[in-house]
Amino acid sequence: MKRAVVISLVFTLLISLSACSPAPTSPSSTGQQQLALRQVTSPDYPAGIDFDDFEARRTIRQENPVSLDGLNAIQSFAYQTGTSILGSVPVNGCYSPLSLYYALSLAGTGAEGLTRDELFSLLGVSDADQLSLDLSHLYRVLFAKNKVNQLKIANSIWFDPDYQGEAVSYKDSFLRNGTNRFFSELFEVDFAQPQAGEAMAKWIADQTDGTLQPTFSPDPEQILSLINTIYFKDEWVDRFDAVKTKPDVFHLADGRDVTCDFMNMTYVSHGFDRGDGFIRSALGLKSGAQMVFVLPDKGVDLGKLLSSPDHLRNLLEGGQHANGKVIWKVPKFSHDSTFDLIDPLKKLGVQEAFRQNADFSGITDHMAFISGVTQQTHVAIDENGVVASAFTKIDYAGSAMPVDEAEMILDRPFLYAIFSPPVPLTEMSGQSQTASPPSVPLFIGVCGNPVD
Repeated sequence: MKRAVVISLVFTLLISLSACSPAPTSPSSTGQQQLALRQVTSPDYPAGIDFDDFEARRTIRQENPVSLDGLNAIQSFAYQTGTSILGSVPVNGCYSPLSLYYALSLAGTGAEGLTRDELFSLLGVSDADQLSLDLSHLYRVLFAKNKVNQLKIANSIWFDPDYQGEAVSYKDSFLRNGTNRFFSELFEVDFAQPQAGEAMAKWIADQTDGTLQPTFSPDPEQILSLINTIYFKDEWVDRFDAVKTKPDVFHLADGRDVTCDFMNMTYVSHGFDRGDGFIRSALGLKSGAQMVFVLPDKGVDLGKLLSSPDHLRNLLEGGQHANGKVIWKVPKFSHDSTFDLIDPLKKLGVQEAFRQNADFSGITDHMAFISGVTQQTHVAIDENGVVASAFTKIDYAGSAMPVDEAEMILDRPFLYAIFSPPVPLTEMSGQSQTASPPSVPLFIGVCGNPVD
């Protein structure tokens, strides 16, 4: 029986805004007994499209173009933040630039003054309305939920109308934009009650098919949380044969060796790229997304290749393209990561948002600042016991004749990334008429030890 490899990645980002005020009093001393949770509204999510309904998918793409400037901003943001976050990962780590981009963008639409300027500078935008429109269109284009693949971006806004006995109001324009453009669910909560944290944790688990189950403690200082999740699941276009999966040695950066299972496959004709100190190739996914693998040359330290945004961009986009025989040897792995992103964001120029005099007056007139930015991810690649007889064919029409050979023997630390299916643009300036629409980096990760 043929088996398909399934990739499953999920991500959650939590941004917490805390009130700026004197020392807190206990919830019981305020005499307030409010509900721990009340759902205010839920957005109209896009309808799921059958995997083989190409006409419906084409219509959605035509009706939801993203500006070229907007897509370039997301890509630049991915390489800026990716270098800052992954450059310090000791062994394994996976990061979702797109999910951080969505969460910071939602926060940015409610910022003003220098707080907004710093956030928008990192996001690479200047207009909140265009930013919201682009991300709304991108959401609809990327959304997928069918029997073959899933890509769901979910946002939620959790707000406390009472801060230690003091009423807190929130701007209708921010909440409406969050619901209509960012597809955010709105919840009224009492952060001082444990039920609030339990509800947020359950919401995250529900959105990520149970792969993430965080815990949150009561926090009477907190007045607002913005939560974003990404759940991605897809299957290889061309499948590894599970019979060929064999244990072998993976060489760690510290000189030690570990044994893990490697999936094996050889393409007679496949594209790859050679760069200064690395080789790169990609495996196609049925949704049109790709998983890109970057293997440093022997003796080349992966951390040095991640030393700057330009270097990271070159790893994932640069090099000299060739076509030929490609031998694949890919370790199976399953990793979980947790990042505290405040320090990386500060180093990238976001300072005001974390100060007590931050200006989030587009969200609330109450004094508030960002007190926490955390990210959790889960990524796994392996063989799934799925009969995949309906999609075993790969067309090579128009591909060059094989003239070279490459070995993607991933038996030492390597970089990987998941790129979305092509994204339609409002304009193709700067690109040839025959160029394919670009993709968005959904996840970027480092695998230094498949069995850790």
